[in-house]
Amino acid sequence: MALSEQTEDYLFKIVLLGDSAVGKSNLLARFARGEFYPNSKSTIGVEFQTQTMSINGKEVKAQIWDTAGQERFRAVTSAYYRGAVGALLVYDISRRRTFDSIGRWLNELQIHSDMNVVTILVGNKSDLKDVREVTTAEGKSLAEAKSLFFIETSALHSSNVTAAFQTVVKEIYNILSRKVIQSQELKKQDLSWTGNGGTVILKGENGEEEAPKTGGCCS
Repeated sequence: MALSEQTEDYLFKIVLLGDSAVGKSNLLARFARGEFYPNSKSTIGVEFQTQTMSINGKEVKAQIWDTAGQERFRAVTSAYYRGAVGALLVYDISRRRTFDSIGRWLNELQIHSDMNVVTILVGNKSDLKDVREVTTAEGKSLAEAKSLFFIETSALHSSNVTAAFQTVVKEIYNILSRKVIQSQELKKQDLSWTGNGGTVILKGENGEEEAPKTGGCCS
C-alpha cells in the first residue's frame, strides 16, 4: 500500500489466485479493457494490468497481478504475493475441484503475503448455470467461514466483474483511511502531551510549580 508519486493518490497491489482455467485472465481483461477472449491460453508466469478509479474524491490505482494457476509455476509466482494488499480468490462454479482448491490457495496467500490481505472469494462463470457443480450457498458458506467477501461473476457476460474488483479496492481504501485517522488522533494526543511545543509546567506533590523541564517530554 504505497503513496504514488504520479497523479493518483494511492497505489494498491492486488493478486488474482486460483486454479488454471477458472477465468482469472478474462476477469482482468474484462475489468481493465472491457474485453473477453473465449480461446485465451493459460497464463505463463505473471502478467499485470493497472486500472484507476475514484474513491471519495481520491484517485486510486489498482495494480492487478494475474498469477499462473498451474502447479509448475507456483514457485515462480509465490514471490509476487509479497506487497499485495488485496486478492481475488477465483474458482469455476462448473468445476468442483477448483472450489476444493480454495483452501490451499488461501493458505498459500497467507504464507507468502506480508500483511493481512483483503480477499474476496469469486465464483466465476455464473453463465454456466446449467452445468453448475458448486452452489451459491456453498460459496457463501465458505466465504463466511474464512471471513472473506463473496461474489459470483461472469467474465463472458460482464456480470459483477467490476463489482468484484471495486469491493476489494474500496475495502483497502477504507482500512487505510481508518489507519490514517488513528494516526492523526495519536499525533494530536502527542501534541497535547508536549503542550504544542511550549513549556510543560509540572506541579509537585505540595502543589507548587517545579522547574520546567526542557528537551520535550522524554528527556
